[in-house]
Amino acid sequence: MSQLLHKAKQFVAEKVVNVKKPEANIIDMNLEGVHPDSIDYGAKVAVSNPYGTTIPIGEISYVFKSGGRVIVSGTVPDPGSLKGNDTTMLDVLMKVPHSVLVSLVKDVARDGDIDYELELCLTIDLPIFGNFKIPLTRKGELKLPSLSDMF
Repeated sequence: MSQLLHKAKQFVAEKVVNVKKPEANIIDMNLEGVHPDSIDYGAKVAVSNPYGTTIPIGEISYVFKSGGRVIVSGTVPDPGSLKGNDTTMLDVLMKVPHSVLVSLVKDVARDGDIDYELELCLTIDLPIFGNFKIPLTRKGELKLPSLSDMF
């Protein structure tokens, strides 16, 4: 009997490992808006759902870094759902205070942009499996807005 139970557990474990899961990619990172006290940067994330039903996204957490220092971090609670058998585009908006950007003067003065690293983690609520996390990372450069962008 214990041998049969062991085989059943092994069978279920193999099936769970081979189940398709949602996948995500950071598609783009842009300047979204300039305000008197902050600058908004936005990440575009494409998430594919291999299931025929809609799946809720629990939250998106992010850490936006430059020069190894955290510029801003936070979460987007309840960002919506993933459409069944489709790719859903998500927008992750990050508000960066001007005071933080001033501390990046060395990097900006060198080449007029910010070298960044963005770490995102999507938490998706999969039925039966529970919360499933998709970690994402993207590195690149962002141009700071010019004076004409601000006025």
